[in-house]
Amino acid sequence: MRKFVVPIALATAAAASVNAQAQQAAPAPSPVTGNIMLASEYRFRGIDQTFGKPAIQGGFDYSHASGIYLGNWNSNVSQGAGYPGGNIEMDFYGGWKKAFGDFGLDVGAIYYYYPGTEPKIDNKEVYVGGSWKFLSAKWFYSFDDYFSAKGNNGQDTKGTNYLDLSLNYDLGRGWGVVGHYGHLEFKNVTNGNYNDWKLGVTKDVGGWVFGAAYIGTDAKGDCGTREIYCFADTSGTRVRDAGRDTIVLSVGKTF
Repeated sequence: MRKFVVPIALATAAAASVNAQAQQAAPAPSPVTGNIMLASEYRFRGIDQTFGKPAIQGGFDYSHASGIYLGNWNSNVSQGAGYPGGNIEMDFYGGWKKAFGDFGLDVGAIYYYYPGTEPKIDNKEVYVGGSWKFLSAKWFYSFDDYFSAKGNNGQDTKGTNYLDLSLNYDLGRGWGVVGHYGHLEFKNVTNGNYNDWKLGVTKDVGGWVFGAAYIGTDAKGDCGTREIYCFADTSGTRVRDAGRDTIVLSVGKTF
């Protein structure tokens, strides 16, 4: 069979033309993404929100090229976790974030809403965060009573703040390691301050991310003495240390 050799200049020009056509044909990435997750338990800042039961979670995010973003995230919760009359958490947030090489900056605000709660439970926070490669830090500040709670002798809990230090490291082949340390300063609440931590692994299988994480806290949740983080179900007959150590399993997808 006769061999046909294309001159290198002609081949290069042809390849460039194909690449240009492919780039023109490729649609721009959508500024809107969605996410969904099933977890064996919902932990917020290390504290149990579903009384040890599974959680279905999900939401969407909009990101503009300028760095401005908006989003919503939702999860079922237990009334016994401090949300009388409510069983859904709805988070609404917005802010601005920008990458500068390996560094990143993120500033914004978030509103936590629990429809149906009586009395009304909500929370309003502003935050600022920074990142470097696989490490990040974010500080949250509540500018109203923290989840509508009152402190000692009816004092305000405005000014409660939370520090989140996180690690997300890509091991390759779909595997990842996640780590977290957090500290809550609960303003004017005796035994309200605590630390929480997490260490886990993730595996991406066809876009579905499976996770397993060990979560623990030093929150005061001894139900023998009914400490602050001992929660009771709606009947009041079952109690649970909401800050106990546990393993949380999850599977989720971003689309």
